[in-house]
Amino acid sequence: MKFERFEDIIAWQKSKELVLSIYSCFKECLDHGLKNQIQRASISIMNNIAEGYERKTNKEFSRYLYMAKGSSGEVRSMLYLALELKYINRGDFEKNYDQALEISKILSGLIKTL
Repeated sequence: MKFERFEDIIAWQKSKELVLSIYSCFKECLDHGLKNQIQRASISIMNNIAEGYERKTNKEFSRYLYMAKGSSGEVRSMLYLALELKYINRGDFEKNYDQALEISKILSGLIKTL
């Protein structure tokens, strides 16, 4: 699989959308610890994809994709907590959870092609 630049990678594009959605959902959240952590985890997904791509070897790219996948799991885990603490509603939970899960699946496919 050949990309001209990391911005062409669908997983990166979708992870950027997830970051914007997470920021929007948590902008009024007063639990700064959880808010900061879920925002950082979502940003980590897109940044690991970009950094791994820029390393220019499949081995390094794959390693960073696994880290991005881990961050996707972290976002999904924290979404459960945010829902149960009533920081977000069920609709926001499902939208963001589904986005993070889709990204994780895309990353799995990309890793397999490397």
